[in-house]
Amino acid sequence: MMLIDPHAHMISRTTDDYEAMAASGVVAVIEPAFWLGQPRTNVGSYLDYLSSIVGFERFRASQFGIRHYCTIGLNSKEANNEALADGVMELIPRFALKEGVVAIGEIGYDEQTALEDKYYRLQLELAKQLDLPVMIHTPHRDKKRGTTRSMDVCIEHGLAPSKVIVDHNNEETVREVLDRGFWAAFSIYPSTKMGNQRMVEILRQYGARQIIVDSACDWGISEPLGVAKTARLALQSGIPEEQVRLACYQNALDAYGQSGQMKESDWLDGAAIDQRAVYEGNSILRGGRDPRVETPKDRRTMDDLIIK
Repeated sequence: MMLIDPHAHMISRTTDDYEAMAASGVVAVIEPAFWLGQPRTNVGSYLDYLSSIVGFERFRASQFGIRHYCTIGLNSKEANNEALADGVMELIPRFALKEGVVAIGEIGYDEQTALEDKYYRLQLELAKQLDLPVMIHTPHRDKKRGTTRSMDVCIEHGLAPSKVIVDHNNEETVREVLDRGFWAAFSIYPSTKMGNQRMVEILRQYGARQIIVDSACDWGISEPLGVAKTARLALQSGIPEEQVRLACYQNALDAYGQSGQMKESDWLDGAAIDQRAVYEGNSILRGGRDPRVETPKDRRTMDDLIIK
């Protein structure tokens, strides 16, 4: 079973994580633009960050056989710094047009302030202008109200629910998101947000239509194998394989494929791994390590991608 992790902050992860994800069947990841754990102090730091997720991180993933995509946006936390936010908004349209960008995101609400609302609406209009999907970050506090408000504003701005992925759902929000026709994404985190067993029960109750599983792995305590472990547990718990495939692969491809930037052929027919490659003169190799170089016969097959 091929897997997609459609929400993974890989800039904060190690090469070991890429290797483990590839071994578990992950063929593609989507890296949403977000904050770095502490506030940025100037627009230049945002410029470098966005450059990294459309550039070097894309290269780094390819060295382990994973196709890397990203979303571009001003996150809700830093929308509250108006001077920074205004500068970042000048950058976003340029980056949103780059290769591999599959959505505007992750955007939405944190504390649900007036400034968060202002920049959320501006970015929804940009998504409409560029005909890109939207990835919504729902707030950790007052989640139900924030999730409802996020969808209300999308409808107010004329976005089709089928172009909007509402992430970080839980049992309290899932019914409304599905009933209103939005994609319902779930972040599988250790001890918080949504665990594997809770996710399996949601699949059992609602089925997999419109549901997307991701890891949201970042710089904190998180699980880069969240998608793979959830897929395995779901299969072991009797969830039909086709339902698992929808939630852990196909729905993400269908939702973000609307960008025109993400196609299954990207990894099925993509370039073989060649760790002799460099990016801006830099290699992922250290200490004279032998590079991994694939030939066409070395490529993974569908059988290789089954989670045991």
